[in-house]
Amino acid sequence: MDVKHPENIDPRPKRRKDRDNPYTIFSTGADSDEPHYYLSFRDGQGKCHCMEISRELFVQFDQFELDDLSFLNEVDNHYEHSELTEISLHTRAFGQQEDLEETTLRGMDYVRLHAAIGTLPEVQRRRVKLYFFEEYTYEEIATIEGCTKRAVKFSVDLALRKLKEKI
Repeated sequence: MDVKHPENIDPRPKRRKDRDNPYTIFSTGADSDEPHYYLSFRDGQGKCHCMEISRELFVQFDQFELDDLSFLNEVDNHYEHSELTEISLHTRAFGQQEDLEETTLRGMDYVRLHAAIGTLPEVQRRRVKLYFFEEYTYEEIATIEGCTKRAVKFSVDLALRKLKEKI
C-alpha cells in the first residue's frame, strides 16, 4: 500500500546508516494512543515508496539498524582503514628491501668495525664483544671476569672512544 510521506514526523535521532541500506523507518503520532509506523524506500527504477507497517515489524527494523550501527562503529574503531595492496602487504611482511648499494655499504661498515675491534687491547675487545654482541650486562661481565662493574664500564667506554676515532 503506497502512502504519501507524512509531514508531522515524530523526531527520532538521525542514525548513520550503511550506504547499502535501502530503506528508512519513521513513526508518526508517537505521543498519541495510535502511533503509525512507516517504511520508506526506493525501488529499482528510483521511485520512492512509503508504506505503513506494524509495530512489530518497525521494532525489528529498528533493532536491525541499531545492530548495523554497532557493526559500523566496530569497523571504524577496530579495523584498519589503510589501502591494502599487494605491494603494501609485501612491504609489511618482509620489510623494506634495501638496494644493492645500501647492502654493500653496510657490509663495508661491518668489515671496518670488526677490523677496528681487532685493534683493541684484549681486555677491551673481549668486554666489547660480550657487551654488544653477546648482550651481557656490565654486572654479568664483571662476575665472569672477577672485577667490578665500574671497571667493565670504564673499559667499554674507552673502547668505544677508540672505535669512534678509528671509524
